[in-house]
Amino acid sequence: MSKKKLKKRQIIMFCVGIAAILLGVSILAVYGYRGVSRRLQRMKLMRECIVVEIPELKIKAPILEGTDNETLSKGAGHFTGTGAPGSGNYCIAAHSSVIYKEYFNNLKNIRNGMEIKLTSPDGSTVSYRAADSFIVEPSDTWILNDAGDCRITLVTCTDDGTQRQVVVGKLVQ
Repeated sequence: MSKKKLKKRQIIMFCVGIAAILLGVSILAVYGYRGVSRRLQRMKLMRECIVVEIPELKIKAPILEGTDNETLSKGAGHFTGTGAPGSGNYCIAAHSSVIYKEYFNNLKNIRNGMEIKLTSPDGSTVSYRAADSFIVEPSDTWILNDAGDCRITLVTCTDDGTQRQVVVGKLVQ
């Protein structure tokens, strides 16, 4: 191979290498930006919304109004028309999936007596104690009904996504 062809090949390989490095840096920058953006959004929601927390399971999620996919992609969602913190049956749903926000991934490890805490943006808190955990079908909407007491109902998908795990917490007076 002549020196001229060798030099031309080296220049081409150098340019391809530079292009690969620039592409890699660009991809890392996009993922880095998305990660930082998500963290900033979560911090903002944690300041502005009621936050549900189960300290023993390291669950902590902002609660937004509604349970549509867009809402649940950002945090936990309050079932519209159900109770309020400390009043009635306050029902909350969140994803437990690696695809979406994984706020309720550890909910399957709940045990009776664990604290479930709601903290308002003003710092006031309402506490519940886990009293029951069970599995229902997605069509079992009776879990959202008022039970005549003050409770919190947490809902998430089971690992295979075909059923719903439900945790009921009773208000601590």
